[in-house]
Amino acid sequence: MKVRISIDCMGGDHGTAVTVPAAVAFARAESDAQLLLVGRQSEIEPRLKAARAEYARLEIVHTDEVVEMDDPPAQALRGKRNSSMRVAVNLVKDGRADACVSAGNTGALMAISRFVLKTLDGIDRPAIASVMPNQKGGVTTILDLGANVDCTPEHLLQFAVLGSALVAAVEEKDRPSVGLLNIGEEVIKGNEVVKRAAELLRASSLNFYGNVEGDDIYKGTTDVVVCDGFVGNVALKASEGLAQLLGNMVKEEFTRNALTRLQALIAYPVLQHFRRRVDHRNYNGASLLGLRGIVIKSHGSADAYAFERAIARGYAEARHRLLERTEAAMRPFLMQLNATARAPAVEASS
Repeated sequence: MKVRISIDCMGGDHGTAVTVPAAVAFARAESDAQLLLVGRQSEIEPRLKAARAEYARLEIVHTDEVVEMDDPPAQALRGKRNSSMRVAVNLVKDGRADACVSAGNTGALMAISRFVLKTLDGIDRPAIASVMPNQKGGVTTILDLGANVDCTPEHLLQFAVLGSALVAAVEEKDRPSVGLLNIGEEVIKGNEVVKRAAELLRASSLNFYGNVEGDDIYKGTTDVVVCDGFVGNVALKASEGLAQLLGNMVKEEFTRNALTRLQALIAYPVLQHFRRRVDHRNYNGASLLGLRGIVIKSHGSADAYAFERAIARGYAEARHRLLERTEAAMRPFLMQLNATARAPAVEASS
């Protein structure tokens, strides 16, 4: 199966210096991948030549405009219709690409993707999902990670459906378990939105585990953890900061003096294995779920290895037909989602 991926080569902090080498490396690793490199040809072509890339599965799609990292989403959407980001998403809409990958401005990418691709039936807002390593040797999928700061209980139910479909498709798990992030496992814990969301999840046909706490993400208690975008983004950034802190602390301890440096040589294989396990670059690539197309958001500061992992994420979702499987997973919930949407809004507790 040929998988076609459009890449916003101009996005991110480093632009073509990262995106093009990453695309070349991925194309060499996956023989059935065809990559559409979107951006300024004058900047992309020299990078391809420097990498001695084969052009058979790498096609340049020239555009002049670029969405800058500090561009307001509205300006990127309305004022830069020929940007590399917009064209890369358009290629998915037009059927020329099966997935799009960008390291550009998150707000702009979400706005453009939602405007161009639209949302699936039954989905009010797209959500950002990514994975974190857990103690069981696998990963935990968590969403939303920042797209929706204020959520209703119905939104959290929709996120649970999207996350469950993602894990079922990419990890090939039947009925993935779903947890609702809360300040305690007890049913009485949490605000009114979370309590009502738990009721909706219990009434659904999802494999709902119940409330989970922050440490359950790393324990691997459930396959999917659902929360609003404010909480999810804080959890994500805190996790990345902790991983960097631990790495720096270990390095400091092993370089403290001659004896610790000698001990570091002896422990080198273990340290390298530990470094690979906590390296956040391995988990780069967040999915914008709920759209009528596959869009992957890479960290803006990603290096070539991290961006290649984001491309791999888009490739896996397209190859496993995530969009089709998500639409199929949504059908049983449309009646429930429509019914809850007509229910009275949750009143704030006095």
